[in-house]
Amino acid sequence: MFKAKILIIGPSESGKTVLANFLSDTVETIGGDYSPTQGVRILEFESQNLSGTGKNVACEVELWDCAGDLRFESCWPALMKDSNGVVIIFNPDMPSHLKEVEMWHSSFVSSQGLQESQCLLMAHHKPGSAADNSRPVLASQLNKLPLIHSNLEEDPEEARQEFHRYLGSVVRTLSESREREEMSIIT
Repeated sequence: MFKAKILIIGPSESGKTVLANFLSDTVETIGGDYSPTQGVRILEFESQNLSGTGKNVACEVELWDCAGDLRFESCWPALMKDSNGVVIIFNPDMPSHLKEVEMWHSSFVSSQGLQESQCLLMAHHKPGSAADNSRPVLASQLNKLPLIHSNLEEDPEEARQEFHRYLGSVVRTLSESREREEMSIIT
């Protein structure tokens, strides 16, 4: 069984905790009062039937729900250690979030040398917002990354399915890395 450490990052008040709770099946209800994450929360769950390696596999997932407040920046190197993927969540209705996404990508994805398949952009639409599902205008290096729109009020299962697909691609990357390592030992 594979084990994946996935970081959930992005600007404050973008919906990271709500999505992390939903994707890990931590809570029954969606929503509630806003309470900013202090540092990080780690949610653990098992994901079954991932088809990232050509066969269905299971994966133990550590979902690290990271605070969006920049005062925790000194903790980022510790959070990034041994991570296998990054999900950048932002609210496309907030212009400041569109600008911040580039900084989050640079700090967490570029600095670790993660592949595009290990990164996912989630444009999270808050309840009651007019969901525009077009691709927002982002920096050029971000246009190569997969982008999904999530609206837990209107179609929660679509967000879960897209995340499940993303986990499959992370597992495929882990499998390829493991195979390369095994081949280097043999040769």
